[in-house]
Amino acid sequence: MKGNRFIHYCRLAVLATLSSVLLTAELAAAPVALVEVAVVERRDIVETLSLSGSLSSPYRARLSPDVEGRLVSLEVDAGDRVKTGDILFKLDDELARLELAQAVAAEHEAEADLADSKRRVVEAKELVAENTFPASEARSLEALVTRNQAILERRRAERAFAAATLDRHTQKAPFGGVIAARDADLGERVDTASNVLLLVAIDRLQLDLQVPQQYFQRVTADTAVSLRLDALPGQTLATRVSQVVPVSDPDARTFLVRAEVENSAGRLTPGMSVRAVLRIGTDRQAEVVPRDAIIRYPDGRTVVWVAVVNDDRDAVEERVVKTGLTFDNSVEILEGLAEGERVVIRGNESLQQGQQVRISG
Repeated sequence: MKGNRFIHYCRLAVLATLSSVLLTAELAAAPVALVEVAVVERRDIVETLSLSGSLSSPYRARLSPDVEGRLVSLEVDAGDRVKTGDILFKLDDELARLELAQAVAAEHEAEADLADSKRRVVEAKELVAENTFPASEARSLEALVTRNQAILERRRAERAFAAATLDRHTQKAPFGGVIAARDADLGERVDTASNVLLLVAIDRLQLDLQVPQQYFQRVTADTAVSLRLDALPGQTLATRVSQVVPVSDPDARTFLVRAEVENSAGRLTPGMSVRAVLRIGTDRQAEVVPRDAIIRYPDGRTVVWVAVVNDDRDAVEERVVKTGLTFDNSVEILEGLAEGERVVIRGNESLQQGQQVRISG
């Protein structure tokens, strides 16, 4: 019985030796693979959240005149870009100019009356001192000065009102943007209820995103956002959250996050669809490898090939890893790798355990 066991053990030893020899021969026969490696880094971990939305304008104004009148000048048309303060349209202001002229004349008349009453008061005081003029008359002249002063103030207010009314016959752009629509023509009579022009700001657009409520404590006014638009294929725009609205939608269980998008070049327009990715901090660090280093098998295993030094030569060994979040074309490694190790990111499709490699670069 003992002899049979001894024979069995001998057979196992021979088989193990033969397997080792065959594996060594196979590795020796395998060509040296050319690979590219990356060093495992320890970095801040970021969670990415993909959302969709559309661009809108922060300012959109339907411009109506402040006074009633007839359109005598239209300086812009639909599609024109304007700057703050540019003249957009004018109304007939002939009557308003006449009213201003009357107000100016009345103001000058009041100034003259006030100056004359002040002069008479000075003369009356001198005569009262000489006992040649009644003191009561002098007091009446002083009251006249006060009354003329009030009249002058009223005339000045009337002149300012007339000037403001005249100024309101000219409509200027309240902000920079594009004329999106023109709804009136020259010669038309318009009033304060008429929509003459539609002005839309486009230099800085805004993006509103509905974010799931579980991220409310983690999304801040400085969270980074990357944007991709069909209108700019192959390009990614970078911005940051500008505002977090602390009101949750109870039906959708979301809250509003707003980001501003620079558009001084005019490549974007309100209404464009946007695919946005929020980069949300996790307040932790971990080992990170490039996405190309990860190999996933149908049986559920996730592995990487690690470059090691074997007999003064570079070789590779397969390492099972546990992964976490994916961001910036990188993958978080929870288990299986240490900072500073080298992982294969190119040429890892058909490697064998222990195979010698030549590292490019």
